[in-house]
Amino acid sequence: MQKAGVIQDFYGRRYRIGESDRSLLGRPRGWMLGAAWAAMLAAGAGQYGYGALLPMLVAERGWTWQQGCWVLALWTVCQSASVYPAARAGLRPAATLAVGAVLCASGFVALAGSGGFAVVLVSHSVLGGIGAGLVYGTCVSVIARWYPERSSRVALTSGAFAYGAIPFLLLGFVPAAIVVLVLAGAGALVLRNPPEHWWPQHVDPRRWALDKTVNPSLRRNRPPIRQYSITEVVRCPASRQLYFAVLGAAAVLLFDIAYLSAFDGVLTAAVFAGASGIGRAGVGWAGARFGRRNVLCGALVVAGLAQLLVIGSLAILGACLAGAACGACYALLPGVVEGHFGERLGLPNFGLFYGAKAAGGLVGVLLAAYLGGAGGFVVAAVLGVVAAALVASLRQPGRPAVAFWRR
Repeated sequence: MQKAGVIQDFYGRRYRIGESDRSLLGRPRGWMLGAAWAAMLAAGAGQYGYGALLPMLVAERGWTWQQGCWVLALWTVCQSASVYPAARAGLRPAATLAVGAVLCASGFVALAGSGGFAVVLVSHSVLGGIGAGLVYGTCVSVIARWYPERSSRVALTSGAFAYGAIPFLLLGFVPAAIVVLVLAGAGALVLRNPPEHWWPQHVDPRRWALDKTVNPSLRRNRPPIRQYSITEVVRCPASRQLYFAVLGAAAVLLFDIAYLSAFDGVLTAAVFAGASGIGRAGVGWAGARFGRRNVLCGALVVAGLAQLLVIGSLAILGACLAGAACGACYALLPGVVEGHFGERLGLPNFGLFYGAKAAGGLVGVLLAAYLGGAGGFVVAAVLGVVAAALVASLRQPGRPAVAFWRR
């Protein structure tokens, strides 16, 4: 085995070269991808599965509609707020994934076995939400480290968080608890981080950083001026602009999750969840071909305008487009963040912006709780278009403003 060494590219990014994935793991890195993907499958049932079954749960438990929505709202806040600490903590993936699996499972058990609103609020919303956030943050962080040259693998992993919930619409929450324990527990035995700044042997990192034939995404995605620390990111005006764009996207996503099944049935909600997950698979190619920021802007426009199809006579089509567009937003977000503020191990910068889902999710779910109907979909449409406008005017810190089509 070649001796490991650390080199830098033109932008000051560091790469540890000389070690293959097989020499570090004893197996291909695809095992890491498979383990993370499997762990994410059941964790998303607390969001997408709960939203699809929300009308039924409200009727069975004797809750008000607003109480049922508050359970989802608090779950979303706890889940999204846990992703950044999971990516930032630097703990062993086995530990955070195991804790996340137990918390997720306990939330599902409480949701299945207790009709008490307070019990469900604490067990499912708080503990289950934190557990789902730990699973999400750990899996995304590990895959980002093992696939630094292939951001689409992160999107593939996060997609399982959405479409993995569909089987549990038929099986229920107790099977979800068992599956998340089995899959995330197995993932905890397999997942491990590579050495800091590890880079795969088959790609020359310096050529990848500059050569558009090696890294075609450079044609429409310019690298950042420099690497920004978390403190510097927070101080950048562009970060606030992107944060509010993510907030708007999250509001649209969570409004649809909370209200689609009540407005047009479980099938529509299931179509939304499936499209949200599956739509992330091909968005990496689109982002590389047309520019991640441009595609993100277009996805937000589609997510907003698709709301108007739902209240018309094309509800299934609207749910499919809205789900795919919302899923694309979260698939593109890591690359957009890296392109503006630099790359960091385990995507802590992404986790910072993913935290906007807490505020946006609260807005979206409460919109479903207290407005709903056609008026709620119109407001969601406006939020999507406003978020698209924020992204359209976004520019890299340190670069002069140029025409939209040249950025």
